[in-house]
Amino acid sequence: MAVLKFLLGCFKLITTGSKAYKAWVVFLLGLIGVGIHGYAHQFSHGLISTAMRDQVSWGFYIGNFTFLVGVAAAAVMLVIPAYVYHWEPIKEVVILGELLAISAITMCLCFVMADMGHPERLWEFIPYLGSINFPRSLLAWDSMVLNAYLVLNLLVVGHLLFKAFMGQHYNKKIVYPLVLLSIPAAVSIHTVTAFLYNGLIARPFWNAAILAPRFIASAFCSGPAILLILFQVLRKTTPFRIKNEAIWKVAELMAYAMFFNLFLEAAEVFKEYYSDTEHLLYMRYLYTGVHGHNTLVPYAWTALVCNILAFLIFLHPKTRRNFLTLNLGCLLIYSGVYIEKGMGLVIPGMTPDTLGEIYEYSPTITELKVAAGVFALGFLVFTLLVKIAVPIVMGQFGINNVRTSRDEALARSTAPASH
Repeated sequence: MAVLKFLLGCFKLITTGSKAYKAWVVFLLGLIGVGIHGYAHQFSHGLISTAMRDQVSWGFYIGNFTFLVGVAAAAVMLVIPAYVYHWEPIKEVVILGELLAISAITMCLCFVMADMGHPERLWEFIPYLGSINFPRSLLAWDSMVLNAYLVLNLLVVGHLLFKAFMGQHYNKKIVYPLVLLSIPAAVSIHTVTAFLYNGLIARPFWNAAILAPRFIASAFCSGPAILLILFQVLRKTTPFRIKNEAIWKVAELMAYAMFFNLFLEAAEVFKEYYSDTEHLLYMRYLYTGVHGHNTLVPYAWTALVCNILAFLIFLHPKTRRNFLTLNLGCLLIYSGVYIEKGMGLVIPGMTPDTLGEIYEYSPTITELKVAAGVFALGFLVFTLLVKIAVPIVMGQFGINNVRTSRDEALARSTAPASH
């Protein structure tokens, strides 16, 4: 009965709200409809409706997938200060990082499904049931760690919210092991994703030992950048109190992570240009263009400039503690890392192809529609989860606020008759 009341309470929370909340949900549902329309076109015509071809078999979908894996892994930036060092201002907002992780992994799985073509092929990803070559396949490992990380976050969030709903304290013997386990799990999801690229020996652009550390470093920038914006939105739209100390600490950690990311990128650029082997061709295609093919050059330099400017903003305490410059830095980091780990990672790794052919890839309207729908779905999942979590965590909504139909019938039957 308690679980039923909890589920009814969650349903009541997401179906009630202000006009702004309802308008936002309707807007997201509209974008999801656009995505469904685009996916229906792709489903009926096949992946030929995208710009992907034999030369570039990974494109916009896998670029977004790679970026969002980093966003999902960023929850560890809140978990470590909160549960390892027991820093209270961060502990109060850890649940928001876990909600973002759930939303990001949901989007990751949707992008993988979109890239596969037919959705029934997801069955093939199940080890021992499908045709995936587990444990030798890195794709199998990536699928497993992503789903395991999703389950970990769902268990932690579900337990915390259910106990808060019941007016009880969470069970430390359950939460602490799961939270601590989520730290290596968060690192592993992006590490294994990096190994997916790293293991393709025919793609020299990805054959760098520092690719996994670069993935982790950039993830610890992009995910928190989204969180800092969300923290400020939630402070203004909900009674959830988020202390400035928590925001400043996350911003400080982002400065260190961005320095590490830029340092690793500089080391890779130096190695390629100084050695000047035939493998430099792929980096030249990204930064200067090859034989007049320079589609990615503006994106590459935009990403680099955004990352450097963001690092300088977050490096200085005065600018990272000013909300105007802080938000500017967050937008710069989001833009820079999104390009760097999306089009700036996937496309130059496949251009030129193994036969030397240069195919200029750019996403089609179908791909943009599907991507818009997937991002809208992720935002909707996060919105609904926050709509449930905030009132329960704040103690404004609990078991005493929810009545089942049986409770209401019993209340009517025992109520004194009016005369």
